[in-house]
Amino acid sequence: MELGSHLKGEFPFDTTWTNLNHGSFGTVPKVVLSKQREYQNAALSRPDHFMWYDYPRLIESSRAAAAALVNAPVETVVFLSNTTEGLSTVLRNLEWEDGDVILHFSTVYDLTKKAIDFTVDQQGGKLTTQGIEIEYPVEDEEVVRRFEDAARAVRDSGKNPCLCVFELVSSQPAGLFPWEALVRACRQLGILSMVDGAQGVGMIKLNLAATDPDFLVSSCHKWLFVPHSCAVFYVPARNQHLLPSPLATSRGYSSKSQREPAASSFDAKSYFARNFEFTGTRDASAWLAVKDALAYREAVLGGEDRIMQYLVRLNKAGGQQIAERLGTFVLDNSKGTMTDCALCNVALPLWLDAKGAGAKESDVVLPVEALDRAMGWIFKLLMEQYKTSMPPFILGKRFFLRVSAQVYLDLKDYDFAAVIAEDIVRGIRDKSYLEDSRL
Repeated sequence: MELGSHLKGEFPFDTTWTNLNHGSFGTVPKVVLSKQREYQNAALSRPDHFMWYDYPRLIESSRAAAAALVNAPVETVVFLSNTTEGLSTVLRNLEWEDGDVILHFSTVYDLTKKAIDFTVDQQGGKLTTQGIEIEYPVEDEEVVRRFEDAARAVRDSGKNPCLCVFELVSSQPAGLFPWEALVRACRQLGILSMVDGAQGVGMIKLNLAATDPDFLVSSCHKWLFVPHSCAVFYVPARNQHLLPSPLATSRGYSSKSQREPAASSFDAKSYFARNFEFTGTRDASAWLAVKDALAYREAVLGGEDRIMQYLVRLNKAGGQQIAERLGTFVLDNSKGTMTDCALCNVALPLWLDAKGAGAKESDVVLPVEALDRAMGWIFKLLMEQYKTSMPPFILGKRFFLRVSAQVYLDLKDYDFAAVIAEDIVRGIRDKSYLEDSRL
């Protein structure tokens, strides 16, 4: 089947909605939603039988499918509800010592930063965190160099940089992060690597057997077409002892004196798998639907390589198409690696407070005091008038829109995005945002 806008009918979209923001919440093909409902019905029709016999078997088949997708041993892969849960599981299980430092980049997602801050607060002063500033556009080599410089500076100060948290694909600004190079740099410096892959699996090809981070969690409900809430959590065997419990302690937990009990004939899974399998009653149907989403992607969309190639091509061409219409640019580095994903950031001819470098005479300036009202108007314009979403953000005083490529979109949808972008700039120039009675 050809990929493009004719596929919108495969998904449960409102017929008036154009989904240009897949990167925030994802969506699910109707056929996968149907499979999820089958699992939910099975769980309700024979609750005890399903939970004791069907669920353990079904979750194993989904784990095996997910492990094959990311090229990792099945014993290293379990499911969680979302990426934040995976990060919190790592942060709250590690045993911190006085002088430990968690490193992260200035691109850190806000929930990720809050999870780090909470962990620091809980440790009563013995643990600290340090940000690593990067300014876009930035080369991959510069990102790695700044990490190495920061780690050495922390050690020179007498403290211990023990963990670095970084994205697979950053959120705002969006862009492929040099995560594989950072994993290697962490290994060389003896620092644990925690990869925040909220934007990841289903958009970026992962080969975890080769890259082998210390921890990686990636949301399946964003780019893999899996229902909410599902994330794949990779922990290599060497580090599984560092995570003795999920956030909600599970039925599979054993005390330290019995950490690796012999498996019973009823359940021959590893301790790690059993520990994360059942943390109390929940709707785990999304986890069971992972294999069904992968089957759909293979049978209907032509497989992972075809999907990812389409996403990258559309992302690069579509972003450039919008930028040319606006007379601006797509945020990228000199090698074009930032846009080797399905998310791009298109600059608007719109500035906050004052024009910056590269501004044109025709560019528009928004007063600082009008920012909140203008942002509220932009969101209303996007969602209520145009029935879409493209997250706006400010970088270096310049406004950008983040646009998501997906298999159900094509260049006509990017034409639509360009029309909206022009209307945003026009509304700020004409001060229409001040007259909107909806705000």
